[in-house]
Amino acid sequence: MSVGHRVTSDHQLARLLQIGVVLEEVVEARAYHHYQSLSDEDRALDEELEALLEHAAEESAEHRERLASLVDELDAESIPFEDIETLVEAQYGKTKPDDFDGVLYDQLCNEETAYKFYDDLIGAIRASDAQFTVDRERLIAVLTEIREEEADGVEAVTKIMEKRE
Repeated sequence: MSVGHRVTSDHQLARLLQIGVVLEEVVEARAYHHYQSLSDEDRALDEELEALLEHAAEESAEHRERLASLVDELDAESIPFEDIETLVEAQYGKTKPDDFDGVLYDQLCNEETAYKFYDDLIGAIRASDAQFTVDRERLIAVLTEIREEEADGVEAVTKIMEKRE
């Protein structure tokens, strides 16, 4: 499911926020996978990469909590997790961590994908004149904060990559 041009109901907004929750789970799982794939020696030698992956996982968990809280406030039925997971996999999970030349490229892709999702979602909410049961300004503020944290993640990964060229 794509974000589309506008969000027209609590039900649609809930579904999109749930997609964000699952997207954050994917990002967290990939960061954890990469962290676990580092040998003990690599972890000792590359504290910067270890810190990046740890931060990405923690940030994704915090984003999930914030998104889930918004979903709980909406007057909409929850969509089964399996359905949302299938949508996220079809739209955002076309690549696997091993498809990239290294951990940093995959992490950059994860951060950029999340940024784009939130950017599109904010645009679709702003383009809509629908009334939601959650305060529109607070909703946009939360999503904007998350989007900016994703932008910071893109910048952090890019800086590390540039140092290593």
